[in-house]
Amino acid sequence: MLDDDLIHVVDDDDAMRESLAFLLGSSGFSVRLYDGAPVFLQKMAGLPSGCILTDIRMPEIDGMELLRRVRASGRNLPVVLMTGHGDVPLAVEAMKLGASDFIEKPFDDEVLLGALRTALARSRGEQRAGDTLAEFTRRLATLSQRERQVFDRLVAGDANKVIARILDISPRTVEVYRANVMTKMQASSVSELVRLAVHAGVA
Repeated sequence: MLDDDLIHVVDDDDAMRESLAFLLGSSGFSVRLYDGAPVFLQKMAGLPSGCILTDIRMPEIDGMELLRRVRASGRNLPVVLMTGHGDVPLAVEAMKLGASDFIEKPFDDEVLLGALRTALARSRGEQRAGDTLAEFTRRLATLSQRERQVFDRLVAGDANKVIARILDISPRTVEVYRANVMTKMQASSVSELVRLAVHAGVA
């Protein structure tokens, strides 16, 4: 197993760490566990490469600050954040700071595994980012004015009810536009939509 297939799990929740260790280990990843950001940061300089998987909400040093310190250190380690629904705006900010992706809890195992594989592949330069962003921009141009408004609110982390209030339309209408946006942009999740929007400079 290459160091590049290593996942550094940083989470203060013992049960979550053990659950992730089992899932990742049984899926072919090498795993190292840390019970908080301070422990990880203390060891970071001597650690092999890989991907960091961390919760956004932790005591002492949260996921956002961990991301900032990893970026400031010069270590080119991709970071995937786990987040509760209410933390989506924070996760969007994290993407702008350089996070690879964020996964909303409760998450499907395959969604998490896919995000980690993508983050690792991208860090190894195996993703054709330029082609992907060009295609994203082309799809963005196909959105109607109202769909673009809903898109902008989605990538800002707003919930359907908030979008409905801002745009003065019903939540049900927002759901219709949201579905149209996801279909036209060919995004399987809001996190994927946000990641592409951030990389394209439209979020």
